[in-house]
Amino acid sequence: MRTNIDLDDVLVAEAFSLTNVRTKKALLHLALQELIRARKKKNLLDLAGQIQFSPDYDHKALRAIRRAVD
Repeated sequence: MRTNIDLDDVLVAEAFSLTNVRTKKALLHLALQELIRARKKKNLLDLAGQIQFSPDYDHKALRAIRRAVD
């Protein structure tokens, strides 16, 4: 999608200094990805304490299985 936007030059310069991207397009893509990731992470944190696991659920065994596969 094409759009014209007016960006704050100071913010753009700081964002370039904090990342390895070289173009404004890549910088905006990264910014959008980070925004989405952060919001999804927040949504997961909202679920904290609301999920009931079965009494025999063993999270340590699940971690061991994941390590074995990697």
